[in-house]
Amino acid sequence: MTKLQRIKNVLVGLLMLLSGALMAVLGSDAVALIMWILAASMSISGIKMLFYYLTMARHMVDGDQILIRGLILFDIGAFTATLSNISQIYIMGYLLGIHAFSGCIDVMRAIEAKKLTSSSWKLNFSTGIVNIILAVTCIVFLRSESIAVYIYSAGLIYSALIRIIMSFRKTAVVYITPS
Repeated sequence: MTKLQRIKNVLVGLLMLLSGALMAVLGSDAVALIMWILAASMSISGIKMLFYYLTMARHMVDGDQILIRGLILFDIGAFTATLSNISQIYIMGYLLGIHAFSGCIDVMRAIEAKKLTSSSWKLNFSTGIVNIILAVTCIVFLRSESIAVYIYSAGLIYSALIRIIMSFRKTAVVYITPS
C-alpha cells in the first residue's frame, strides 16, 4: 500500500467514524439517511465494477463474472432507493444479509490464514465474529427502527476503526531475485 493510499484510507476511516457517530446521535431520524447510503454505496460499487469490466475485465479470463456482479449490485442499489418510504424492516434485512455474509467470509478467511500460519488471522476472525454478532442482533430486533440505526452506526464505526488499523499495518513486499 502506498503512502497516498494509506492517507486516503485514514481519511475515509475518519469520515466513516464521524458519520457513524452522527447517526448514533440522530437515532431513529437517520433511517432515511441509512437507506440512501445503502442504495448509493451499492449503486456506486456496481457502476465501478461495470466500468472496470468495460476497461479491463472483458479481456480477462472469467471477466464476465465482474459484469454480472456489477449489474446485480447496481440493480440492488436502484431497488433499495425505491424502498425508502415503504417499510423499515427492509433495512434490517439488508443489514442482516450484509453482516451475516461478510462475517462468514471473514471467519473462513481467518481459518484459511491460520492454516497458512499468517499473522493477520486474529483480526479477520474478530471482524467476522463482530459481524456475526451484529447479524444476530438484527434478527433479535427485527422490527425496531431505532435499533437498526444503532446497529448500522456500530457496524460503520467498527469498519472505520478496522480501516484505520489496516492502513497503519506494514504490508509484505515480495522480492524476486534473479538466479
